[in-house]
Amino acid sequence: MEEAARRLLGACLVSTVGGHRTVGVIVETEAYGGPDDPASHASTAHGPTPRNRVMFGPPGRAYVYRSYGVHWCMNVVTGAEGVAQAVLIRGVEPLVGEEAMASRRGGAAPLGAGPGRLCAALAISVELYGHDLREPPLRLEAGWAVSDEAVGVSGRVGVSAAADWPYRFFVRGSPGVSRPEGWGSVAGRRGSRRDTPG
Repeated sequence: MEEAARRLLGACLVSTVGGHRTVGVIVETEAYGGPDDPASHASTAHGPTPRNRVMFGPPGRAYVYRSYGVHWCMNVVTGAEGVAQAVLIRGVEPLVGEEAMASRRGGAAPLGAGPGRLCAALAISVELYGHDLREPPLRLEAGWAVSDEAVGVSGRVGVSAAADWPYRFFVRGSPGVSRPEGWGSVAGRRGSRRDTPG
């Protein structure tokens, strides 16, 4: 799960929703597990529901939900069929179609730093719930490699349970990252499974 979140850094989300091609490179991710992850929508307290069912696979699908009734958030489902795992896309750097992104965001900047902002910029909404990310109008494509030295790790943002688990990965220095370097620092804890779901 954490490995998938790390590997997604540098990949590209390519949207052709509404006939506008917009592309963002992924620069911030956050991993969520299944029943043993209390911050996950698939935790034991929730179980399979109409909202989270796509988290249980197959992998490579989009799990889209509304956060606090306001913003859409998009996850890449990463677990094998029947295993609830997903990676929240928290930040992208715009590569193509910045004018369209800005229009969708009402001219507000930054365009892709934060899960709600990037979904607005790329026109991702509940219509893409369960969408196969190999197919248009939203594709996950290879981008470029991000070295380990360029990657920061921290606790997760905006959750009350297991917030300190080192499941947030980001590209250091990228303007598409939603929190400054040093936020939720887990220095020396990378790879530690002391509190993780296993």
